Amino acid sequence: MGSFLARRIFYGALLMLGVVVLNFFLIRLAPGDPAVVIAGEMGGATEEVLEAIRIDYGLDKPLPVQLGIYLGNVLRGDLGESFFFNQPVVDLIGQRIGPTILLVVAAQVLSIVVGIFLGVLAARKPNGAMSAFVSVFATIGYAVPVFWTGIMLIILFASVLPVFPVEGMSSVKLREAAWYIKVLDVLHHLVLPAVTLAVIYLAQYARLSRASMLEVLGADYIRTARAKGAKERTVLFRHALRNAALPILTVAGLQFGNLISGALLVETVFNWPGMGRLAFDSILRRDYPTIMGVLFFASAMVVVANILTDLSYRLADPRLRGRA
Repeated sequence: MGSFLARRIFYGALLMLGVVVLNFFLIRLAPGDPAVVIAGEMGGATEEVLEAIRIDYGLDKPLPVQLGIYLGNVLRGDLGESFFFNQPVVDLIGQRIGPTILLVVAAQVLSIVVGIFLGVLAARKPNGAMSAFVSVFATIGYAVPVFWTGIMLIILFASVLPVFPVEGMSSVKLREAAWYIKVLDVLHHLVLPAVTLAVIYLAQYARLSRASMLEVLGADYIRTARAKGAKERTVLFRHALRNAALPILTVAGLQFGNLISGALLVETVFNWPGMGRLAFDSILRRDYPTIMGVLFFASAMVVVANILTDLSYRLADPRLRGRA
């Protein structure tokens, strides 16, 4: 297990290096000059001012030199300073990464738990009403864009059923409240963004778990368990689901990157104070260091999630534990 984990970490580090280099060149090859944007915020755009800005921010150096400087800074934990916010990028992301992780993890857990539960219920009677409902729901949920779902939920809960808050992460009037009240307030604000982000993946997990359960329920050991008089709940959730969950674990790890990209849209729709809003503002203002920092942390989250998925897969499948 130790050598397996070390190899996965090494491959993850190589992948992060490739992501950083690729993002660095792609962002800088985009049309436009960030010095003009910075000068515009300062209220002046003469050629002397632009040249001074390029020198101050290192934009006058060749791209390979800029890349070398940036990689050296990243190894020291320095992601540069934001052109627009005039703060270290690490501090900016440190203020925003917590809400993003909370949203992504909540949506992932919700989609996996509810999706598997619906898939198991549908697999019990493949030709029943629940199976038909899961199929229709999965088709609709997977086809609807995540931002459209968010907008519809805002319209519903802002005017028709004002039960949940439709923007922000906390209520201003509760800033002086006790800590447990603040936690409940954050969870209250989290409901709509998490549901919006989870719907598309919930539908996918429901369809996948249904198909996987149908395949497993036809195995010999399931018939043996039923012949021995095991309860249907035990057969479904103890014997069948354990093996049927292996493909779901794989898909969950692969979909984590899509979940983060979807979170960026959801944060914009619900004004959730995470990295999505920071990325949106940085892209509009061509804030290279902040964009690179957001992409770096998002890529790191995906790499870590895939490593954890590999470990979970080995723990769930005894046949893989002895392999290097």
